Amino acid sequence: MIERIRPALCSGAAAMLMMAACAEAPKQEEKKAAAEAASAGTVARIDPAFDALVPAGASIEKLAGGMGFIEGPLWMKAGYLLFSDVTGNKIWKWAPGMAAAETFLEKSGADECPEGTYCGSNGLNLDKKGRVLVCQHGRGRIVAIEADGKHTVIADKFAGKRLNSPNDTAWKSDGSLYFTDPPYGFPKQDDDPKKVLKFNGIYRLNPDGKVKLLHKDMTRPNGIAFSPDEKTLYVANSDPAKKLWMKFTVAADGSLGDAKVFFDVTAEKEDGLPDGLKVDKSGNIYATGPGGVWIFNPEGKLLGKIQPTEHPANVGWGDDGKTLYMTARTGLYRIKLSAEGVLPGM
Repeated sequence: MIERIRPALCSGAAAMLMMAACAEAPKQEEKKAAAEAASAGTVARIDPAFDALVPAGASIEKLAGGMGFIEGPLWMKAGYLLFSDVTGNKIWKWAPGMAAAETFLEKSGADECPEGTYCGSNGLNLDKKGRVLVCQHGRGRIVAIEADGKHTVIADKFAGKRLNSPNDTAWKSDGSLYFTDPPYGFPKQDDDPKKVLKFNGIYRLNPDGKVKLLHKDMTRPNGIAFSPDEKTLYVANSDPAKKLWMKFTVAADGSLGDAKVFFDVTAEKEDGLPDGLKVDKSGNIYATGPGGVWIFNPEGKLLGKIQPTEHPANVGWGDDGKTLYMTARTGLYRIKLSAEGVLPGM
Protein backbone atom coordinates (compact mmCIF):
# COMPACT_ATOMS: atom_id res chain seq x y z
CA MET A 1 0.00 0.00 0.00
CA ILE A 2 2.77 2.46 0.84
CA GLU A 3 4.54 1.82 -2.46
CA ARG A 4 1.30 2.51 -4.36
CA ILE A 5 0.59 5.93 -2.81
CA ARG A 6 4.17 7.21 -3.04
CA PRO A 7 3.82 8.49 -6.65
CA ALA A 8 0.69 10.46 -5.75
CA LEU A 9 2.37 12.12 -2.78
CA CYS A 10 5.40 13.08 -4.85
CA SER A 11 3.37 14.57 -7.66
CA GLY A 12 1.29 16.78 -5.45
CA ALA A 13 2.06 20.17 -3.89
CA ALA A 14 3.76 18.61 -0.86
CA ALA A 15 6.04 20.28 1.63
CA MET A 16 9.74 20.64 0.88
CA LEU A 17 10.61 17.81 3.26
CA MET A 18 8.36 15.42 1.41
CA MET A 19 9.83 16.53 -1.92
CA ALA A 20 13.34 15.89 -0.68
CA ALA A 21 12.35 12.43 0.52
CA CYS A 22 10.77 11.65 -2.85
CA ALA A 23 13.90 12.78 -4.65
CA GLU A 24 16.16 10.73 -2.38
CA ALA A 25 14.28 7.44 -2.85
CA PRO A 26 15.23 7.01 -6.53
CA LYS A 27 18.86 7.90 -5.72
CA GLN A 28 19.04 5.14 -3.13
CA GLU A 29 17.53 2.68 -5.57
CA GLU A 30 20.07 3.75 -8.21
CA LYS A 31 22.96 3.24 -5.78
CA LYS A 32 21.66 -0.20 -4.84
CA ALA A 33 21.22 -1.16 -8.51
CA ALA A 34 24.73 0.08 -9.33
CA ALA A 35 26.25 -1.93 -6.48
CA GLU A 36 24.45 -5.07 -7.60
CA ALA A 37 25.50 -4.55 -11.22
CA ALA A 38 29.16 -4.22 -10.18
CA SER A 39 28.98 -7.31 -7.99
CA ALA A 40 30.90 -10.42 -9.00
CA GLY A 41 27.86 -12.57 -8.36
CA THR A 42 24.40 -12.39 -6.85
CA VAL A 43 22.74 -12.55 -3.44
CA ALA A 44 19.49 -14.52 -3.12
CA ARG A 45 17.28 -13.46 -0.21
CA ILE A 46 14.93 -16.32 0.64
CA ASP A 47 13.83 -15.56 4.21
CA PRO A 48 13.41 -12.15 5.91
CA ALA A 49 15.91 -13.20 8.60
CA PHE A 50 18.59 -13.11 5.92
CA ASP A 51 18.51 -9.29 5.94
CA ALA A 52 20.03 -9.22 9.42
CA LEU A 53 23.03 -11.19 8.14
CA VAL A 54 23.67 -9.71 4.70
CA PRO A 55 22.99 -5.97 4.38
CA ALA A 56 20.94 -4.57 1.50
CA GLY A 57 23.10 -3.73 -1.47
CA ALA A 58 25.97 -5.98 -0.33
CA SER A 59 28.19 -6.80 -3.29
CA ILE A 60 30.57 -9.65 -3.99
CA GLU A 61 34.13 -8.63 -4.86
CA LYS A 62 36.60 -10.68 -6.86
CA LEU A 63 40.07 -10.24 -5.37
CA ALA A 64 42.30 -12.65 -7.29
CA GLY A 65 42.11 -15.25 -10.05
CA GLY A 66 44.00 -17.58 -12.31
CA MET A 67 44.56 -20.38 -9.77
CA GLY A 68 43.77 -24.09 -10.13
CA PHE A 69 41.22 -25.24 -7.52
CA ILE A 70 41.47 -23.11 -4.39
CA GLU A 71 40.41 -23.99 -0.86
CA GLY A 72 40.94 -23.36 2.86
CA PRO A 73 40.87 -19.54 3.29
CA LEU A 74 42.67 -18.54 6.51
CA TRP A 75 42.81 -14.97 7.83
CA MET A 76 46.05 -14.09 9.61
CA LYS A 77 46.24 -11.58 12.45
CA ALA A 78 48.91 -9.65 10.55
CA GLY A 79 46.21 -8.64 8.05
CA TYR A 80 46.53 -11.04 5.13
CA LEU A 81 44.80 -14.16 3.84
CA LEU A 82 46.30 -17.55 3.07
CA PHE A 83 44.55 -20.12 0.89
CA SER A 84 45.39 -23.45 -0.70
CA ASP A 85 45.55 -24.41 -4.35
CA VAL A 86 44.73 -28.11 -4.20
CA THR A 87 45.62 -28.85 -7.83
CA GLY A 88 48.45 -26.32 -7.97
CA ASN A 89 50.11 -27.81 -4.86
CA LYS A 90 50.80 -24.47 -3.19
CA ILE A 91 49.55 -21.99 -0.62
CA TRP A 92 48.83 -18.46 -1.82
CA LYS A 93 48.98 -15.18 0.10
CA TRP A 94 46.71 -12.19 -0.57
CA ALA A 95 46.53 -8.88 1.30
CA PRO A 96 44.54 -5.67 0.76
CA GLY A 97 46.43 -3.45 -1.63
CA MET A 98 48.29 -6.27 -3.37
CA ALA A 99 48.14 -6.14 -7.15
CA ALA A 100 47.98 -9.96 -7.25
CA ALA A 101 48.24 -12.91 -4.90
CA GLU A 102 51.74 -14.25 -4.34
CA THR A 103 53.12 -17.68 -3.49
CA PHE A 104 53.43 -18.40 0.23
CA LEU A 105 54.47 -22.07 0.09
CA GLU A 106 55.35 -24.41 -2.79
CA LYS A 107 54.74 -28.18 -2.65
CA SER A 108 52.21 -27.58 0.09
CA GLY A 109 50.64 -31.03 -0.02
CA ALA A 110 53.00 -33.37 -1.86
CA ASP A 111 56.47 -33.56 -3.39
CA GLU A 112 54.90 -34.01 -6.82
CA CYS A 113 51.30 -33.44 -7.84
CA PRO A 114 50.34 -35.11 -11.16
CA GLU A 115 48.10 -32.99 -13.36
CA GLY A 116 44.42 -33.48 -12.61
CA THR A 117 44.94 -34.76 -9.06
CA TYR A 118 44.03 -33.11 -5.77
CA CYS A 119 47.21 -33.77 -3.82
CA GLY A 120 48.06 -30.22 -2.73
CA SER A 121 47.17 -28.72 0.64
CA ASN A 122 43.52 -28.15 1.54
CA GLY A 123 42.21 -26.89 4.88
CA LEU A 124 44.27 -24.35 6.83
CA ASN A 125 43.92 -23.35 10.47
CA LEU A 126 45.80 -21.68 13.33
CA ASP A 127 46.76 -23.15 16.68
CA LYS A 128 47.21 -21.30 19.99
CA LYS A 129 50.91 -20.87 19.27
CA GLY A 130 50.09 -18.99 16.06
CA ARG A 131 51.35 -21.83 13.86
CA VAL A 132 49.60 -22.45 10.56
CA LEU A 133 48.13 -25.95 10.44
CA VAL A 134 48.08 -27.47 6.96
CA CYS A 135 46.01 -30.44 5.78
CA GLN A 136 48.31 -32.12 3.25
CA HIS A 137 46.31 -34.29 0.88
CA GLY A 138 49.20 -35.95 -0.92
CA ARG A 139 51.19 -36.70 2.22
CA GLY A 140 48.16 -37.85 4.20
CA ARG A 141 48.86 -35.74 7.27
CA ILE A 142 48.37 -32.51 9.17
CA VAL A 143 51.46 -30.43 9.86
CA ALA A 144 52.21 -27.23 11.75
CA ILE A 145 54.49 -24.64 10.16
CA GLU A 146 57.00 -23.46 12.75
CA ALA A 147 58.45 -19.95 12.97
CA ASP A 148 61.61 -21.14 11.20
CA GLY A 149 59.57 -22.63 8.35
CA LYS A 150 60.04 -26.26 9.37
CA HIS A 151 57.05 -28.59 9.42
CA THR A 152 56.03 -30.52 12.53
CA VAL A 153 53.73 -33.49 11.93
CA ILE A 154 50.83 -33.43 14.36
CA ALA A 155 48.67 -36.20 12.84
CA ASP A 156 49.48 -38.77 10.16
CA LYS A 157 48.27 -42.17 11.37
CA PHE A 158 45.35 -43.94 12.96
CA ALA A 159 45.90 -47.35 14.54
CA GLY A 160 49.34 -47.40 12.96
CA LYS A 161 47.99 -46.86 9.44
CA ARG A 162 48.43 -43.83 7.21
CA LEU A 163 45.53 -41.39 7.14
CA ASN A 164 43.85 -40.85 3.78
CA SER A 165 44.04 -37.14 3.01
CA PRO A 166 43.05 -34.86 5.92
CA ASN A 167 40.78 -32.22 4.46
CA ASP A 168 39.47 -29.71 7.00
CA THR A 169 39.77 -28.99 10.73
CA ALA A 170 37.85 -27.42 13.61
CA TRP A 171 39.08 -26.58 17.10
CA LYS A 172 37.15 -27.36 20.27
CA SER A 173 37.78 -25.15 23.29
CA ASP A 174 39.33 -28.03 25.26
CA GLY A 175 42.24 -28.05 22.82
CA SER A 176 41.04 -30.97 20.70
CA LEU A 177 41.32 -30.70 16.93
CA TYR A 178 38.54 -32.37 14.94
CA PHE A 179 39.23 -33.23 11.31
CA THR A 180 37.80 -35.02 8.28
CA ASP A 181 39.71 -37.56 6.19
CA PRO A 182 38.26 -38.25 2.71
CA PRO A 183 40.26 -39.98 -0.07
CA TYR A 184 40.77 -37.01 -2.41
CA GLY A 185 44.56 -37.06 -2.13
CA PHE A 186 44.76 -40.44 -3.85
CA PRO A 187 44.64 -40.46 -7.68
CA LYS A 188 42.11 -43.33 -7.62
CA GLN A 189 40.49 -42.22 -4.35
CA ASP A 190 38.79 -45.20 -2.62
CA ASP A 191 40.20 -47.61 -5.19
CA ASP A 192 43.79 -46.46 -4.87
CA PRO A 193 46.22 -49.19 -3.76
CA LYS A 194 47.93 -46.74 -1.35
CA LYS A 195 44.69 -46.27 0.61
CA VAL A 196 45.03 -48.56 3.63
CA LEU A 197 42.07 -47.39 5.73
CA LYS A 198 38.86 -48.89 4.38
CA PHE A 199 36.70 -45.96 5.43
CA ASN A 200 36.70 -42.16 5.34
CA GLY A 201 36.55 -40.96 8.90
CA ILE A 202 35.93 -38.07 11.23
CA TYR A 203 38.63 -37.88 13.90
CA ARG A 204 39.66 -36.03 17.02
CA LEU A 205 43.29 -35.19 17.72
CA ASN A 206 43.53 -35.03 21.52
CA PRO A 207 45.79 -32.52 23.28
CA ASP A 208 48.06 -35.47 24.18
CA GLY A 209 48.63 -36.16 20.47
CA LYS A 210 46.48 -39.29 20.20
CA VAL A 211 44.16 -39.65 17.20
CA LYS A 212 40.70 -41.05 17.98
CA LEU A 213 38.18 -42.21 15.37
CA LEU A 214 34.76 -40.65 16.01
CA HIS A 215 32.71 -41.68 12.96
CA LYS A 216 33.35 -43.76 9.82
CA ASP A 217 30.01 -44.02 8.03
CA MET A 218 30.10 -40.89 5.85
CA THR A 219 31.19 -41.51 2.28
CA ARG A 220 33.00 -38.18 1.73
CA PRO A 221 33.34 -36.18 4.98
CA ASN A 222 34.64 -32.71 4.18
CA GLY A 223 33.88 -29.30 5.75
CA ILE A 224 33.56 -29.29 9.54
CA ALA A 225 32.53 -26.71 12.17
CA PHE A 226 31.10 -26.49 15.68
CA SER A 227 28.06 -24.59 16.85
CA PRO A 228 28.96 -21.72 19.22
CA ASP A 229 28.06 -23.81 22.31
CA GLU A 230 30.03 -26.79 20.91
CA LYS A 231 27.07 -29.11 21.45
CA THR A 232 26.66 -29.71 17.71
CA LEU A 233 29.20 -30.61 15.04
CA TYR A 234 28.33 -29.95 11.39
CA VAL A 235 30.02 -31.99 8.66
CA ALA A 236 29.57 -31.72 4.89
CA ASN A 237 29.39 -34.81 2.71
CA SER A 238 30.90 -34.13 -0.74
CA ASP A 239 29.45 -37.14 -2.51
CA PRO A 240 27.53 -36.59 -5.79
CA ALA A 241 25.24 -39.46 -4.78
CA LYS A 242 24.69 -38.11 -1.24
CA LYS A 243 24.99 -34.32 -1.31
CA LEU A 244 24.14 -33.32 2.23
CA TRP A 245 25.21 -31.83 5.54
CA MET A 246 25.13 -33.88 8.73
CA LYS A 247 24.91 -32.72 12.32
CA PHE A 248 26.17 -34.67 15.31
CA THR A 249 25.50 -34.16 18.98
CA VAL A 250 28.75 -33.73 20.89
CA ALA A 251 28.99 -35.52 24.25
CA ALA A 252 30.71 -34.09 27.31
CA ASP A 253 33.76 -36.29 26.66
CA GLY A 254 34.05 -34.99 23.07
CA SER A 255 32.69 -38.11 21.38
CA LEU A 256 29.92 -37.89 18.78
CA GLY A 257 26.40 -39.02 19.54
CA ASP A 258 23.29 -38.93 17.37
CA ALA A 259 23.87 -38.29 13.68
CA LYS A 260 21.11 -36.58 11.71
CA VAL A 261 20.81 -35.12 8.23
CA PHE A 262 20.87 -31.35 8.63
CA PHE A 263 20.03 -30.54 5.01
CA ASP A 264 19.96 -32.65 1.84
CA VAL A 265 20.68 -31.16 -1.60
CA THR A 266 21.16 -34.38 -3.56
CA ALA A 267 18.39 -33.36 -5.98
CA GLU A 268 20.05 -30.02 -6.81
CA LYS A 269 21.27 -29.76 -10.41
CA GLU A 270 23.61 -26.78 -10.11
CA ASP A 271 27.36 -27.36 -10.11
CA GLY A 272 29.09 -27.85 -6.78
CA LEU A 273 28.92 -30.13 -3.75
CA PRO A 274 28.62 -29.57 0.00
CA ASP A 275 32.17 -28.61 0.96
CA GLY A 276 33.71 -26.10 3.37
CA LEU A 277 31.57 -24.37 5.98
CA LYS A 278 31.70 -21.88 8.85
CA VAL A 279 29.35 -20.78 11.65
CA ASP A 280 28.74 -17.23 12.85
CA LYS A 281 28.48 -16.11 16.49
CA SER A 282 24.70 -16.54 16.43
CA GLY A 283 24.93 -20.12 15.19
CA ASN A 284 23.97 -19.56 11.54
CA ILE A 285 25.74 -21.87 9.11
CA TYR A 286 27.51 -20.68 5.92
CA ALA A 287 27.99 -23.79 3.81
CA THR A 288 29.36 -24.02 0.28
CA GLY A 289 27.18 -26.19 -1.91
CA PRO A 290 25.54 -26.40 -5.34
CA GLY A 291 25.62 -22.95 -6.93
CA GLY A 292 26.95 -20.96 -4.00
CA VAL A 293 27.11 -20.46 -0.24
CA TRP A 294 23.95 -21.72 1.46
CA ILE A 295 23.06 -19.92 4.68
CA PHE A 296 20.96 -21.74 7.28
CA ASN A 297 19.74 -20.89 10.75
CA PRO A 298 20.56 -23.42 13.51
CA GLU A 299 17.21 -25.15 12.98
CA GLY A 300 18.11 -25.96 9.38
CA LYS A 301 15.95 -23.32 7.68
CA LEU A 302 17.45 -21.96 4.46
CA LEU A 303 17.69 -18.17 4.74
CA GLY A 304 19.46 -17.27 1.53
CA LYS A 305 22.45 -17.80 -0.73
CA ILE A 306 25.60 -15.93 -1.70
CA GLN A 307 26.50 -16.81 -5.28
CA PRO A 308 29.84 -15.60 -6.68
CA THR A 309 30.44 -15.99 -10.40
CA GLU A 310 32.43 -19.18 -9.73
CA HIS A 311 31.17 -22.00 -7.53
CA PRO A 312 32.77 -21.72 -4.06
CA ALA A 313 34.46 -24.64 -2.32
CA ASN A 314 35.17 -23.02 1.05
CA VAL A 315 34.64 -19.92 3.17
CA GLY A 316 36.45 -18.18 6.00
CA TRP A 317 35.99 -15.19 8.30
CA GLY A 318 38.41 -12.30 7.91
CA ASP A 319 39.13 -8.61 8.54
CA ASP A 320 37.07 -7.58 11.58
CA GLY A 321 35.08 -10.84 11.57
CA LYS A 322 32.34 -9.41 9.37
CA THR A 323 33.90 -10.28 6.03
CA LEU A 324 33.29 -13.66 4.44
CA TYR A 325 36.10 -14.76 2.11
CA MET A 326 35.21 -17.38 -0.51
CA THR A 327 37.59 -19.64 -2.43
CA ALA A 328 35.78 -20.47 -5.65
CA ARG A 329 37.46 -22.69 -8.24
CA THR A 330 40.09 -20.38 -9.77
CA GLY A 331 39.19 -17.14 -7.96
CA LEU A 332 39.14 -15.52 -4.52
CA TYR A 333 36.04 -13.51 -3.53
CA ARG A 334 34.67 -11.69 -0.49
CA ILE A 335 31.50 -10.04 0.76
CA LYS A 336 30.92 -7.67 3.70
CA LEU A 337 28.27 -8.90 6.13
CA SER A 338 26.36 -7.67 9.17
CA ALA A 339 26.83 -11.08 10.79
CA GLU A 340 30.07 -11.74 12.64
CA GLY A 341 32.18 -14.86 12.92
CA VAL A 342 35.06 -15.85 15.17
CA LEU A 343 38.42 -15.14 13.57
CA PRO A 344 41.00 -17.94 13.43
CA GLY A 345 43.18 -18.19 16.51
CA MET A 346 40.66 -16.30 18.68
